[in-house]
Amino acid sequence: MRTEIIDAVETLRENRADSVEQALVQLQGVILSFSMKVCGNREDAEDTMQETLLQAASQLPHFDRSEALALWLYKVARTRCLMSRRKSKFAPKHTLSLERLLESQGNSASISRRNGSTPEEVTLRRERRELLQQTVLKLPPQYRLPLVLHDMEDLSTKETAAALGIREGTVRVRLHRARLFLRNELERTSGQRRELPEAPQALSRKCKAVVAALSEYLDERLDGEPCGELEKHLRGCQMCQRLLAELQRTIEQCRQHQPGARLKASACARQTLLAEYRRVLDTLKGRRNGE
Repeated sequence: MRTEIIDAVETLRENRADSVEQALVQLQGVILSFSMKVCGNREDAEDTMQETLLQAASQLPHFDRSEALALWLYKVARTRCLMSRRKSKFAPKHTLSLERLLESQGNSASISRRNGSTPEEVTLRRERRELLQQTVLKLPPQYRLPLVLHDMEDLSTKETAAALGIREGTVRVRLHRARLFLRNELERTSGQRRELPEAPQALSRKCKAVVAALSEYLDERLDGEPCGELEKHLRGCQMCQRLLAELQRTIEQCRQHQPGARLKASACARQTLLAEYRRVLDTLKGRRNGE
């Protein structure tokens, strides 16, 4: 879970006169970043951030647990993003078939070059971040949201399921398909790989079964005999070893990804938000005094 949400709850517990206002400031970047990852459009993301926090203003004092606040915020922001008026040019036009995802694994095994610190490599990393954001937006919403919440916003599978109103098993299935899609697209479009000539053109039935379980393995959900069988296969299959490493690297990219949600660019939106928040508080106080 994002530390800003935890800090916001701690700020509210201090019960200062400006605690709600300070909590809103702490949460602004969280909602803007999440909305950029899901909406893909800066104006929609800022609209989502402002409307979400306006709804949160009167609710914040009631949250004494960061988990509860996180789920509430993500639910509100998710709904607003899915109602966005503007559509990203990367918006998906298809659903994800696991069989199709698995078939494409054998054709794109690769070894990525190591990152360095030269100006060219710094530019390359920035381009990779932009490519990751574009690729995330290609995911249909039912796959994009579990990926963003679980791998980018650091919610648990249980919390992700609660935020989306679906079962944990459904989260795991959609998350794995999203990861495989992301890995395939990044390898296909990045141009930063060296093909392995010895790589087979298609995965065997056993390899497909292993690849289908790699997210469960990486998330430490496999144990006992299934885990032992998978690890035994990995020890003898270089192809699956590479695919495991690439999927792990894709997940790490997601966890480190920030889509350029700059707070400086949102200073005007923040002032508007706080002014509206104060107006709402004054209205509520006036109603209480009139009662």
